[in-house]
Amino acid sequence: MEKITVSQKCCTVNPLKMSQSIGAALAFMGVHNAMPLLHGAQGCTSFGLVLFVRHFREAIPMQTTAMSEVATVLGGFENVEQALVNIVGRAKPAFIGICTTGISEIKGDDVSGFLKVIRATHPEFDSTALVDVSTPDFEGAFQDGWAAAVTRMIEELVEVPLLATQASKQINVLPGCHITPGDIDELRDIIESFGLDPIFLPDLSGSLDGHIPEEFSSTTMGGVTLDQIRSMGSSACTIAIGEQMRGAAITLEHRTGVPYRLFERLTGLAVNDALMSYLSSISGAAVPRKYRRQRGQLVDAMLDGHFYFGGKRVAIAAEPDLLSAMAQWLCEMGCVIQTAVTTTQSPALERITAKEIVLGDLEDLEMRSAGADLIVTHSHGRQAAERLNIPLFRIGMPIFDRLGANHQVSVGYRGTRELIFEVGNIFLANAHEPTPASWMWASSDVQHGAFTAMQ
Repeated sequence: MEKITVSQKCCTVNPLKMSQSIGAALAFMGVHNAMPLLHGAQGCTSFGLVLFVRHFREAIPMQTTAMSEVATVLGGFENVEQALVNIVGRAKPAFIGICTTGISEIKGDDVSGFLKVIRATHPEFDSTALVDVSTPDFEGAFQDGWAAAVTRMIEELVEVPLLATQASKQINVLPGCHITPGDIDELRDIIESFGLDPIFLPDLSGSLDGHIPEEFSSTTMGGVTLDQIRSMGSSACTIAIGEQMRGAAITLEHRTGVPYRLFERLTGLAVNDALMSYLSSISGAAVPRKYRRQRGQLVDAMLDGHFYFGGKRVAIAAEPDLLSAMAQWLCEMGCVIQTAVTTTQSPALERITAKEIVLGDLEDLEMRSAGADLIVTHSHGRQAAERLNIPLFRIGMPIFDRLGANHQVSVGYRGTRELIFEVGNIFLANAHEPTPASWMWASSDVQHGAFTAMQ
């Protein structure tokens, strides 16, 4: 990485960035029987609701405190109180996560103080866990909100064990927001094959994996339970995935003494070798034959695919951890990162090999993508790809013009292998066969030079 450039445009064009508020709301949706609540205007919640519905194609539980102009000036205590009374009375959730927005942050509402007063006057809330998180949407980005929400859940819900009674087979897994429900299912299968019992926080594979429930629920249907969250302090270790989860893992370690291991990414060969080695060491079990075979399949796929990846120029736009994972993997396959655009500062950006990294929008990506062989970003990049006549590979959120976004798998040996096939097939489909006009020997200068050399 040579430098990080911050776009100095007067306005954002075709935004890449999403707010902290909806990042935190999505993290709260990874808890069973939960209801995210955005403390702000109705439009703040409506935006996130539409985004999630289009991406997951599922019913999304989200509520708002519906701040009006008067409430914004005078304070939002009554709005928060009335929203909680309505939610608990109608939906009866086990957990409510309250995210602030720009309006409530600018006003300076003390949501933590609000909750103390509300609990003291509403005993019906005793059986409902309430967690608030500060997520101003005028700073940070989607992954920052996700990380803040996970950290707050650890601070408020994880119980400190009285004695050192760590469960030798139970481990915690803190996935970043770039880890899909399909990725979580894959990681669960890998971890359980070593005889370990993983607790994922959050666990979108249970709540947003696209299954048909037996009966309708206005709250999340699946995900990690409150009892599991409370027991995380008794686990043997914590696996954090993505730089964004480092803070949450450190908070859990300081609170409970559970050590952590951070994996910056799980896409690629060497990083999955490290994961398998770590799981084998903490479980005392050998790597299952299934994954030894998958490793061989991945190596073969890398051999088959490197002919089509080598030298290809790729333009990427994504949240920092997803950007870092994809960029590093593409470089390992022989590609060149022509440009990288992201949303917020992160240490993960230091691992990217690119001439320039831009904190900007999709217009910044488009301006720097001319001549690239592939654009990698979410569905809002489709217009830029069409204008430049460059193929688009969709990653991240939202993906609303393709099916199965929540089941994409790009972790583990199998996920990396499938990623090679998907991207490699795009390169194959857009390869141009040489013609007499494009063949280097068609140039008279080249012919003359070659003839002279032979003489």
